[in-house]
Amino acid sequence: MDVQSPTQLPATVDDTLALLGSADYVADRSLATAVHLALHLRRPLFLEGEAGVGKTEIAKVLATALRRRLIRLQCYEGLDVASAVYEWDYARQMIEIRLAEAAEEDRGEIESTIFSERFLIKRPLLQALEPDIAGAPVLLIDEIDRTDEPFEAYLLEILSDFQVTTPEIGTIHAEEAPIVVITSNRTREIHDALKRRCFYYWVDYPSAERELEILRRKAPGARESLSRQVVAFVQKLRTMDLFKLPGIAETIDWAEALMQLDVLELSPQAVNDTLGVLLKYQDDIARIQGSEAARLLDQIKAEAAAAQA
Repeated sequence: MDVQSPTQLPATVDDTLALLGSADYVADRSLATAVHLALHLRRPLFLEGEAGVGKTEIAKVLATALRRRLIRLQCYEGLDVASAVYEWDYARQMIEIRLAEAAEEDRGEIESTIFSERFLIKRPLLQALEPDIAGAPVLLIDEIDRTDEPFEAYLLEILSDFQVTTPEIGTIHAEEAPIVVITSNRTREIHDALKRRCFYYWVDYPSAERELEILRRKAPGARESLSRQVVAFVQKLRTMDLFKLPGIAETIDWAEALMQLDVLELSPQAVNDTLGVLLKYQDDIARIQGSEAARLLDQIKAEAAAAQA
């Protein structure tokens, strides 16, 4: 990657669609519009939806297509400032203090030295505020719903003003606002104060047509007939009351697994043998295996035959 030649932001929504497509992300126009507005109005993009529908991939694609650095903060319960923003290198500070005391340096001078950027360990949020020759980085705050509410509140300053305030050295402000993508699987509600600072978009499961196009790009080795059967089967599963519906990621994994097994056409046996790739809970697998899988396949083949008639 030539860091001295960053790609310019897309000028129109159509250009944004083309930009996402250049990195093999098949987006509909409404999503491209949300991305376009977030890029040009310099607002964080808040993406909510079920796991596996491609929310995280949008940040990765933007970083690739715009030739920007991707900085990822993976959220989890108990995430704190030291892990997400910054902390001090205490071991090096102690060494510096002892050396300074041995040299009988002034106490005030010692304090100003140890609380300088030289001893600051920058975590993802602070790294995202640093200038970059390739342009503002893409900051991915992934699965924010896994964090605690106090950390969510801490983000408000960063998302509003793109700055971090530290007691020791004051406020650190970004010269150029990073491109921020926040994702949530909606395991809990996110506070309105944070959402108000973002453009919001619900990433839904794709239509059959769009999912087929995704498979063509992500699993190009699959036969067209197999890809159509895979998409039709997954679309049927998403209408059922399962504990966890399969996402796009599972569709791609399933198609690749079937290709690895040299499956040319879906059969009840092929489905039963590979359901663990598509479904992640035993209760769901037990419900679909056997007669239910055969019934769904019969429906798919009947609908395909009717469409060709």
